Amino acid sequence: MPLSQVFLNWLSSVQVLFLSPGQSGHRGNRKQESRMITGISPYLRYLVLSVLVLQTSFLVLILRYSRTHSNGEPYTPTTVVFLTECLKYFLCLVIMLWQKNGSVLAMVHDFRQEIILRPKDTIMLAIPASLYTLQNNLLILALTNLDAATYQVTYQLKILTTAGFSVLLLGKQLDGKQWIALLLLMGGVALVQMPSTSSNLTSERQQDQMIGFVAVLTACFSSGFAGVFYEKLVKQSSQPSVIIRNLQLGIFSLIFSSFAMLYYNSSEIFSLGMFYGYTKPVVAVICLQACGGLVVAATIKYADNILKGFATSISIIVSTICSWFVLEDLQPGSQFLAGTSIVLSASLLYGLPLQEMCRRKKPSGKKTLISV
Repeated sequence: MPLSQVFLNWLSSVQVLFLSPGQSGHRGNRKQESRMITGISPYLRYLVLSVLVLQTSFLVLILRYSRTHSNGEPYTPTTVVFLTECLKYFLCLVIMLWQKNGSVLAMVHDFRQEIILRPKDTIMLAIPASLYTLQNNLLILALTNLDAATYQVTYQLKILTTAGFSVLLLGKQLDGKQWIALLLLMGGVALVQMPSTSSNLTSERQQDQMIGFVAVLTACFSSGFAGVFYEKLVKQSSQPSVIIRNLQLGIFSLIFSSFAMLYYNSSEIFSLGMFYGYTKPVVAVICLQACGGLVVAATIKYADNILKGFATSISIIVSTICSWFVLEDLQPGSQFLAGTSIVLSASLLYGLPLQEMCRRKKPSGKKTLISV
């Protein structure tokens, strides 16, 4: 397929991704949306998953750098989580304004109709919002005590928790090959964690790694349940707009993150200031986190949480290389390399849909693409 045609397909996909409520109210528009998704969703799916891999790798590495190179002036993690939610909400409002061709009145009307006047749909997102807020705080705690590569590998346990919650909440069926892949995943993570208990580590360092491991494990269960619950709401709801869903979710994320910031760190904020210890890497973390929320939302719409988790595991390679040669806080032993190889092999065994792209037949006479 020519590159220009792929680009046109991607542009059409973006229209579906950021579809506003007013654009999908008529039956004809819903049919057009369905045809667009049928014809171009595979290309957007792989694009979004690739962007997610890059975003995850850079986020983890820069966050680890910001926590280990603070020059004695560490920032307050809860303020980073709060400002991330603020920026994410601002971006969603900007996109919504763009959908309405710059009309503030039209944007306010849709915000009122789709969010304020639909309290039942909005209140349901309080559950994943609270868990996402907890997960973001745990991420910073984990990367304070673990190197980026070990964190990345261990965090892939969320694939297992996501698979379990997908079976329970969404009724998904996993075949034997997928279950074997999940078992291999657990074994690989166990191997990666083995060096943390080696005798050449001080007791203080072992305690730090244990804190990091518990933080990652808790984040895995939080991420698994929140992601599947949010996926269920998105795919079973009549609300087609990802932006509206993010605005609904963001209301509670702002509430929970601001409460956590004031409850746990109010004295530090009032004495040192909210931006104490902020550097360029910290600002980069906030930007990557905010954009990552939109990427994850797009992934949920065009793929699923399990596929998202396995695609993210590819970023382990990038994290390992950078932790080893750039940050120099990782000396990978035989257990780490074996465990990482098993985790990556498990992702291939589970079956990323790369073969599906290769087997796709060219349409003979009918074309499902929408002319632009």
